[in-house]
Amino acid sequence: MMTKKSKLSLPLCSVVAVLSLLLFGNAIAGNAGDGKKMNVDNSTFHCITDMTPVKHFYVDNLQGNLKETVAVAKSEKGGIYPTGSVVQLVPGEVMVKHGPGYNPATHDWEYVELDVSKDGSSIRKRGFVDVINRFGGNCFACHAKAKPEFDSVCETGHGCDAIPLTRPMIHAIQNSDPRCKLHQLTDEDMKALKQLEAFQRAAAAK
Repeated sequence: MMTKKSKLSLPLCSVVAVLSLLLFGNAIAGNAGDGKKMNVDNSTFHCITDMTPVKHFYVDNLQGNLKETVAVAKSEKGGIYPTGSVVQLVPGEVMVKHGPGYNPATHDWEYVELDVSKDGSSIRKRGFVDVINRFGGNCFACHAKAKPEFDSVCETGHGCDAIPLTRPMIHAIQNSDPRCKLHQLTDEDMKALKQLEAFQRAAAAK
């Protein structure tokens, strides 16, 4: 049964932007290998909930191979994501899979930080092994802990360090994407967003 719904009151966009950094981190430009380069720009990224949901995250494929991307994402045994795969947990952070050899150190994943608004997406930073977030964490160092069969994608049980966000918090962040048509947030979403705001204040005070 649906609970009483409330409209999102911004500036929760700032909450989304700051807390999403905990997940994939700020990106700093890295060096590409010899893999075929895809055109990744501001227009590449759009409303997160328009992508294909898998478990608690969203996926897409920039080369049209969505079926294989979804198959790998759903597999409990893992697999290698195909070129063009996009994996996204929160609106402001994205993983993009480039062609073989593009950056062997990251298994060809590029990390992209976005500024998101009702007007669309703007790439703020992007990079590879030297991506450091504002909390001092290295994105590659986190994703590198994923077991080999999971192709650097972190989920519970994949070997990565746990993130300090609950599933309700993640769901609320996803539904707060300002690029999407206005979502009606449930009481549970609003409660989670208040918890996120408190977490943001505590993190900023450190």
